[in-house]
Amino acid sequence: MILLTVLGLWLAWQLSNVVIVVTIALVLVGTFDPLVAWLERRGFGRGRALVLVFFVFALAVVGVILLTIPPLVAQLQHIIEDAPSERRKLVAFLGQYKWANPFVKAIRAVPLDDLVLSAGNTALSYSAELLTAIGYAITTLFLSIYLLADPYGAKSVLYALTPRHHHVKLARILLELKRIVGGYMRGQLITSVAITIFTFTVLTIFRVDDALALAMFAGLTDIIPFVGGYIASAPAVIAVSSQGTPIMLLVAGLMFLYQEFESRILVPRVYGRVLRLPPAMVLVALLVGGTLMGVLGALLALPIAAGLQMIVRELRVELPGQAPPDEAIRRRDSKAEHIYERLTAGAPVEQAQEIAGRLALKMKANEKTGAALMSAEYEIPDSARRPDDPEK
Repeated sequence: MILLTVLGLWLAWQLSNVVIVVTIALVLVGTFDPLVAWLERRGFGRGRALVLVFFVFALAVVGVILLTIPPLVAQLQHIIEDAPSERRKLVAFLGQYKWANPFVKAIRAVPLDDLVLSAGNTALSYSAELLTAIGYAITTLFLSIYLLADPYGAKSVLYALTPRHHHVKLARILLELKRIVGGYMRGQLITSVAITIFTFTVLTIFRVDDALALAMFAGLTDIIPFVGGYIASAPAVIAVSSQGTPIMLLVAGLMFLYQEFESRILVPRVYGRVLRLPPAMVLVALLVGGTLMGVLGALLALPIAAGLQMIVRELRVELPGQAPPDEAIRRRDSKAEHIYERLTAGAPVEQAQEIAGRLALKMKANEKTGAALMSAEYEIPDSARRPDDPEK
């Protein structure tokens, strides 16, 4: 077992790119599946619902790129062109004070031309990696489409590889994973929209050109943990630099106050009930994810940490220092497994996974109401009835 574990970890490390693609694809599946199901309930076929959802998604991505990238590039070019004159102004301002002489010397020593040239060379060196990332993104998108187009096929493989007496736990885990991923993505959307509206309002008050583009850029970068707020605030502060230092300080203060509001009030309310992660675990998860995989790891850290915590909870693992699971919970799980085994005796895996999913939903509902799980209450779907044994 130790050798197999080491081999599995080594193989996962060697195939880290594949693992990342599959993980992101599963996140997209958990995000878009409720929308596809909602469209199906309103008369759309699954194929048409998928086409509509991903068409709107692609349209939104293209719209965001067209609205944000050109203005930001123009602003960057403007900053580069004005850098020498702005440096002269800053040196002249600080030159009035003797205590600022070290800062003046440091500013004069900055090689602006060399910085611009090195930045251009760095951008060119990252062009190949950018193309690789685009390729992985397209692959991830198509993989998520395939998984959404045939959700039962992908689940059937998972159920076939899992012993049948663990199917109910697997169904509960999949149900909770969908809730975690969906809630996390909804939370990201809420926080991104909130900072977009706030930034757009602030920049509009100060009559900044391209306020919408800068606000959308703030919404996109807000999803990056730790540094997202600073990246979002920098273009907004630079955009008002022509109006003087007091306005720049005011905008910087407003953006800082909003970041405090988001981190202390908005994020706990949005993510708290869904992820169920204590603050210390959130910080550790972000640090581990960022250390292992950079920005992408930090983005995936919270749903992965919440998912692992949920799996430990659903498997009733007794962690050191924690009280063992309640005996009533164990009896409820044992009863659910007994009901499942009776209902699926001799049934193929496709019917078994459907029954496991329905039983997991019923168990979830009974947890909220406090009702007991009764086998007589469980209605077997028509698709689970076998022609050779109608009563079963």
